[in-house]
Amino acid sequence: MVSRCKTIAFSGIQAIPVDVQVMLSPGEVKMSIVGLADKAVAESRERVRSALHASGLSMPTQRVTVNLAPADLPKEGSHYDLPIALALMAAMGAIPGDALEGYVVMGELGLDGTIAPVAGALPAAIGANALGKGLICPAASGPEAAWAGPDMDILAPRSLIGMANHFKGTQVLSRPIAKVRDGNGGLGDMADIRGQETAKRALEVAAAGGHNMLMIGPPGSGKSLLASRLPGILPPLSPKELLEVSMISSIAGLLADGQLSSARPFRTPHHSASMAAMVGGGLKAKPGEVSLAHNGVLFLDELPEFTPQVLDSLRQPLETAETVIARANHRVSYPSRLQLIAAMNPCRCGMAGEPGHQCRRGVRCASDYQGRISGPLLDRIDLRIEVPAVAASDLIRPQPGEASASIAERVARARAIQVERYAAFGSNAVTNAHASNTIIEEIAKPDAAGQALLEEAADALKFSARGYHRMLKVARTLADLEGVKTVGRIHLAEAISYRMAGDRAMQAA
Repeated sequence: MVSRCKTIAFSGIQAIPVDVQVMLSPGEVKMSIVGLADKAVAESRERVRSALHASGLSMPTQRVTVNLAPADLPKEGSHYDLPIALALMAAMGAIPGDALEGYVVMGELGLDGTIAPVAGALPAAIGANALGKGLICPAASGPEAAWAGPDMDILAPRSLIGMANHFKGTQVLSRPIAKVRDGNGGLGDMADIRGQETAKRALEVAAAGGHNMLMIGPPGSGKSLLASRLPGILPPLSPKELLEVSMISSIAGLLADGQLSSARPFRTPHHSASMAAMVGGGLKAKPGEVSLAHNGVLFLDELPEFTPQVLDSLRQPLETAETVIARANHRVSYPSRLQLIAAMNPCRCGMAGEPGHQCRRGVRCASDYQGRISGPLLDRIDLRIEVPAVAASDLIRPQPGEASASIAERVARARAIQVERYAAFGSNAVTNAHASNTIIEEIAKPDAAGQALLEEAADALKFSARGYHRMLKVARTLADLEGVKTVGRIHLAEAISYRMAGDRAMQAA
C-alpha cells in the first residue's frame, strides 16, 4: 500500500507541487529516500525516526521507501521532514489515510517531535491555494501563511503529536491569525538635514519617479544621511507589491515571527559583498540584495569600493527588473524592480575639487577611482548630483527644514498620477522610471519651447538612446510633481541639469 502527501519545491518564488509517496514492503528494515534529494532531505530519515519515537510511535519493522515525485526535480531543504513523517504515519495507520488529501504539508522536525519553522511558508500557501488545497505548516510560520487568503484552511501545529491529535479530534487546532508589523518606526526626518537644498530636491524627484540616483561629494557632506531619509518619503507598498516583497523575504527566511510589513525594503549591503550576495546564488540559489530590494531601495555607499564585476552585475536587474540565476541543472528567476541610490567620493582621498584642498595623488587619484564604475552602469543612473560640504553658516544659523511628511504628500500625489496613467495604458509599470520607451515618448512629449531645448541638448551633449529616454522620464516626473500634463522647457532643463551635474563633478576632479 502506498500512502501519499503533497508538499512543494521552490523555484525562485514559485512553488512547484511535489508528491510524497511512502510504501511499506517486506524486506530489510531500513528507510530509503529517492527522488533527487539533497543532503538535508536525505538526513530527514534520522529526524523522522527520532520524532516518531518521541511521539510514542516506533518505525515499522518493514522496508520503508519514500519517493519524491517528480523524480527529476531537485529537492532541497528541510521542509520535507513533516510531509514524510505524516505520510509514513498514514501508512502505519496512526492517522486516517485520507486525512492529508486536502493539504500541502511543509515543516522541519526536531528530534523531540517539535516542528521548527522553515523558509517559504507564504509562497507555499499561495501555491497550495492555487491547487485548491489547505496548508499544514509550523506554528511559527502560521501568521505568515495566513496572508494567502482568509478562507484558506491552514493548520499550524507545534509538534507531531499535536498534528496527530487534531486528526483524531482530541485536540483541534485553530487557524493562525495574519500579523503585520510597523516597519516605519525610527525613520529620521528630512527636517533634521541642514543645508543641501539641491540634494533634497533631487531626492524628492527620485522618490516620486522611482529614479536611480548617484550622489558625489566629499566625506561628511551628508550623502549617507540623505539616503537614510529616503524611506520616510516613499509611499507604503500596495497590496500587490506587499505580496511580492513578502514572498521574496519568505524564501530568504527574513520574515520575523511570520509578520509582514508595508514599508518598502531599504537594503544597504557593505562594499565587500560578493557576486552571490548581491545578485543571488549559492547552494540553493537564494535571492540576493537586488531581489531583496524589489519594490524598494538598494543603497550602495562608497560605490567605487565595490568590485567592478559586482557593480556590472547590476546592469541586467536595473534594465529588466529581473534577476536570472542560471545553474547547470536548473534556472531560477527572481523579480528585482529596484531603485538604486549610490554615494561616492570624487576620489580616493575624498577632497578632489574642494576649495583649498589638493588631491594627494593628483589627477590619477580621481581618474583611477572613478574608472572603477563602468559607463554602461552610469548610463542607467538618471540623477547625478553634487553634494558639497555643508557650510558652517548652515550649522550655526540653521533654518527649519521641510518635514518628511510634507514631502511624502507630494511624492504620493505624483505616484498616484503615474499609477493611474500606466493602468490606462495597460502597462505593468507603476513609476515613470520603469515605463517603456514607447509610452514615455508619448506621455513626455514636450511643448514647442521644450522641444527646441531638447534638440539643442541632444546635439551638444550627445545623449545615448538610453540616456535620452531616461532624461525624458525625469522630466515627466518633474511635471507630475507640479501636477501638469505637458512637459515644459523648465522640466527638461532641470532633468538635463541632474544628468550633467555628476559629469561636471567628475571632470572637475
